[in-house]
Amino acid sequence: MNQTTISKGFLFAGLANIIGVLTLSKFFTNEVMMSTQPEVMGYFGLISIILWGMAYIAVRNKYAALPGLVAVFLIEKIIYVTVYINWFSSNSLSSVYEQDTMAGVFYTIYGANDFIFGVFFAAVLIQLMRKKA
Repeated sequence: MNQTTISKGFLFAGLANIIGVLTLSKFFTNEVMMSTQPEVMGYFGLISIILWGMAYIAVRNKYAALPGLVAVFLIEKIIYVTVYINWFSSNSLSSVYEQDTMAGVFYTIYGANDFIFGVFFAAVLIQLMRKKA
């Protein structure tokens, strides 16, 4: 991947977090979304996701100098994907949709979204490590 593509990837990852949370949480008023998985997607968790998004955007043009931070982003995505898989394996997505469509959409896509951007961060990290070697 070239620098422009990687920079755009960080931007898209950040915007996905920020816009996704603000839109699907209805600007922090979607009680169904926040109560469905409160330990992760409660008010504090949603603010944290937005902060992660801001961090991705902040490093989009400096990532090459910060491979350790890219590794942290990868670890964060692995954690969110793992938490999602655990949630998904013992909860009903249709039940969430019955209560609120926006919450249902959120719980449909958040695991896949984190997986995709986790793969992106892994690819960037591998590329940076190869350049160092």
